[in-house]
Parts: sequence; structure tokens; C-alpha cells
Amino acid sequence: MKKNSKNNELRGIYDNVMLPNYSPANFIPKEARGSRIWDQDDKEYIDFGGGIAVNSLGHSHPDLIKALSEQSKKFWHLSNYLSNEPAINLAKKLTDLTFAENVFLSNSGTEANEAAIKIARKFHSSKNNQRNEIVSFQNSFHGRSLLNISLGSSEMHRSGFEPLMPGIKHGEFNNVSNLGSLITKKTAAVIVEPVQGEAGVYTASKEFLKKLREECTKQGALLIIDEVQSGIGRMGSLYGYMQYDIKPDIVTSAKGLGGGIPIGATLTSKVIGECMQPGSHGSTFGGNPMSCAVANEVVSIVSEKDFLNDVLEKEQLFLDLLSEFKTKGIFSEVRSAGLWIGCDLIDKTANEVLDQAYDAGLIMVSAGSSCLRLAPALNITNEEIEQGINLLKEVLL
Repeated sequence: MKKNSKNNELRGIYDNVMLPNYSPANFIPKEARGSRIWDQDDKEYIDFGGGIAVNSLGHSHPDLIKALSEQSKKFWHLSNYLSNEPAINLAKKLTDLTFAENVFLSNSGTEANEAAIKIARKFHSSKNNQRNEIVSFQNSFHGRSLLNISLGSSEMHRSGFEPLMPGIKHGEFNNVSNLGSLITKKTAAVIVEPVQGEAGVYTASKEFLKKLREECTKQGALLIIDEVQSGIGRMGSLYGYMQYDIKPDIVTSAKGLGGGIPIGATLTSKVIGECMQPGSHGSTFGGNPMSCAVANEVVSIVSEKDFLNDVLEKEQLFLDLLSEFKTKGIFSEVRSAGLWIGCDLIDKTANEVLDQAYDAGLIMVSAGSSCLRLAPALNITNEEIEQGINLLKEVLL
């Protein structure tokens, strides 16, 4: 890095003024288009991180810029004393394309999951059924609020923030045998990810999710599918649950939904949603017209069959190119769920490789201390995939 670089100048200011809860790269992006980023010193990077599965259509997508620009000239914000057309259109689109009939719009995955748990408990309470236990799973990740770190099981995320929320039980992900005892008449809801991304891209088996659905139905508990990362085409279907031949009671969505603009959504049925009467829940910025205008465009593009088929073709290209790293003893395992890939390192730490990749001009993210995670834009080009893998070869081979 240049001695008198703009990157160094801005990073010095960052270290002085920002809370030290992040440990970002030493370069500061200046501009980005598609799957390419340029830093303050005009160095180019291939982006395999996608904002951690957020930039579903890459950076500065022209259709998203147009949607944002057009709405910005009309109005930016209305309180929830008023509705707005982009929010209505987005909710209609999501209900047309999924199992859902009702939508609550918020700002993030954390908020979408908070709403899901509140809806589940309120649903049972409205029927004078005082069940309130929530079942989650080990190694899951549902967000960073106190409720959501309680749903997760990471000691790093929990340490120092106790006491945690009561009434939460943790089962073993993909373990079918103990679901009968885990889910009881006290269970209000079960929340599960179809793919545990933060754990390293571990996919739920069809047997596991089908059995979850059966036990929830049997016990009268609601099944919440956390699709904050897996939704909006990431797995090669609009939502991951669609690959399992099950109908959830609630689905949460965020990250890729806004293509980089903050938005969250909680989807459910009318029967469940009717418990949330005026005053029961809210969000100051939820349903923001500019966020919803962009999300409308994202969903329109990503839901096309040809687009989703292309995601699966790009997944295979990644797997073909990454196979050499496994053959040569760099990765012990490569797991994927659409354009969501986990690579387990054998001899190096993830942070070590990330830093070396930055130097080479490649952006990735990690999942734990020894897993590289790739979550690129769903419309990344084959050329960019090949170029990025060649950069990774410079680092690892």
C-alpha cells in the first residue's frame, strides 16, 4: 500500500472515531460496479463477498439505480400513519410469489426475526394458549439483538451480554431423532435456517426439514424459516424453503432483498397475521418507499426462471474451479448451496487468507476461523468468476 495513500488516511480516521467492534480491511472502497470494486488508490478488486450475500445484483446495477432515483424524486419517507405505493407493490409481489398472504416490512434481518418471534408468541397468546418456548438450533445465526444472540448459540456473540432471553431451547441441526422430544405443547415456534451460513454453509437435509414441519404441525407450533441469507435467489430458488416441498408458517427475509439497500420482511399467512392488530408492533423506517422501490426491482429480476437457472450454472462453475484446491490439499471440503460456498482450509486461518487475498485484489468473507465463504453477486459473470479464482490461486497454490 502506498505510504501517503488515501486508504491510509481514511483508515487512520476510522480507527480514531469508530467503535472497535469491527476489524475491516486496510483499504477503503471508493467506487464499485457489478462485481468489481476500486479503492481510494484506484486498485481493482474482484468481489466474491457480495456484502455477505447482500449485493444480490452486484454494485450500482442500472435498474436499481433507476428505481432509487425515480422514487427519490417523489418522496423519501412517510410514517406508518400513511402507506406508500412501493411498499404495497412489494408486499403484493412477495405474496404472489410465495406461500405468504401478509407481510411486515422492517430494516434488517435482525428486525425481521424479532418480528417473527413476536408474531409467533402473539398468535398463541391471542388464542389464550400461553405456550412461549422457542426452539432454535446449535451453530445457528439469527442476528445481533439480545433476542437473536439468544436464539443463536455462539459464545463469542453472547459473551458479556448476559442475561440472555429466557424460554429458548437448542436442538442439534440435522438431527431428526430428537425432534419429537424437543418440540412440545409448550413450543410456540421453531426457527431454523435452510442453510447455516455463519457456521460454514451447512445445508439442512430434506428429511430434517420435513420432520420439523411434521412435528410442528403435530404439536401446534409455528415453523419459522430464517431466509435472511438464503432467500432472494441465493440457493438457486427464490427462497430456499421452495426446494424442500414444505410450507412454512413464517419466513424472514432481508440481505439480498434490497440488493444493498437496507430492508427486512417477515412473511406469514392471514390466519397467523391477524393477531397483529394496530399498536402490537411497528418500525419507524420499515416500508421505506425508496428501499421498497429497489426491492421491487430486485425481486422482479431474481424471480425469473432463467436467472435462477443461471445461478445454479455459476455454482457448478465455481465448484469445478475450486476442485483443484481440494485435490492439492488446500481445502479439506467445499460445500455449496447455490452461489453460497464454504471452503474449509487445512493449514491456514481464514483471516490470514483474507488479508493475502486483499493484497492480490480479491474480496471474500469468512465463516469461523478456518472457513472461507463466498457469496458473490448472483449475476457475477463467468469471466469474473474465473478471474477471481485465478487470484485465489496466486494466494493459495
